[in-house]
Amino acid sequence: MRSRSLRTRLATVTAALAAATTLGTAGPAHAHATVNASPSHACSPAVSIDGFSDALDKTTYEGTFVGNFSALAVNRDGSLAAVSDRSALFTLDARTLRPTGVVPLADDKGAELDSEGLVVDRDGTLLVSSEKEPSVRRYDREGRLLGGSLPVPEALRVAPAGRAVTNGTFEGLTLLPGGRTLLASMEYALSGDSAGIVRFQTWDRGRGQDFRLSDQYGYRADSGLGVVETAALPDGRLLVLERGFTSGVGNTVRLYLADPRHATDTSGVENLTGQADVRLVKKTLLTDLVTCPTLGATAKQPQPNPLLDNIEGMTITGYGSGGLRVLLVSDDNQNPAQTTRFYRLNVRLP
Repeated sequence: MRSRSLRTRLATVTAALAAATTLGTAGPAHAHATVNASPSHACSPAVSIDGFSDALDKTTYEGTFVGNFSALAVNRDGSLAAVSDRSALFTLDARTLRPTGVVPLADDKGAELDSEGLVVDRDGTLLVSSEKEPSVRRYDREGRLLGGSLPVPEALRVAPAGRAVTNGTFEGLTLLPGGRTLLASMEYALSGDSAGIVRFQTWDRGRGQDFRLSDQYGYRADSGLGVVETAALPDGRLLVLERGFTSGVGNTVRLYLADPRHATDTSGVENLTGQADVRLVKKTLLTDLVTCPTLGATAKQPQPNPLLDNIEGMTITGYGSGGLRVLLVSDDNQNPAQTTRFYRLNVRLP
């Protein structure tokens, strides 16, 4: 699939996106840390924060630790799907955020995943990326593996099999409008590529379920940050979440609007070093979350804004006249110094 083909296929907005589920403004009944929206909650001209909830922090559900969340998605029935990087798939109530189910995930040999990205496909099955190899596999809602993993270019594999760094591969996963193109974002640059230029890999499919390797794009993350999540918009642009951490300072989390529609296919480019003839994915800053009001949040470790934590998951929960409703979640790494925190944003697109 070439760039012109991508632009054509992104022109059609699917009914599933148009009818995306909304997340209620009320948090869990027992969540005293949930804050309701007000006009003063602007983070930037494009983004405001409705509230946050720490209600699930350091809790358990049916004997499984609730946390380590790395990705979110909206199920076809309106509930939320959430994966932890400890190989668990949760179902959450979209209004209260309370868990209503959990199942384990495993690869074809029964080994746990380092699950980082999540997509609900058009038939309700789930595509889950793991950054171990990396890989993308399909599961049903009971956590049963359906078929094998998608093909991955050799260069994107973790060294020594490829040129990727450990814990720096498929963090983001999103399905583009029309349901025919899947996109996975690497967190960090490959060995041999310039620092900060990460690869976005796509797969394309015809009438069936099978995805085939397709175009690849370069995206320049900010210095010291990695790409931890992407979410496709109806017009083919992307929301991109970049994140970094500095010991003694805390997290940096920035939300970008990115446009891959005119980017160069880099699948045949061995090293991305800022070549003049390679058009990277264009991006526009929507907000640096450090500028959001604190809303009374507290942090367990130094943070430039106590609202911040190790934010890693993102999904679009609805569309309205005021813009997008976006849900973020932090990965607490099952660490006493970090928090499982959900954030509700309103995003107005330029």
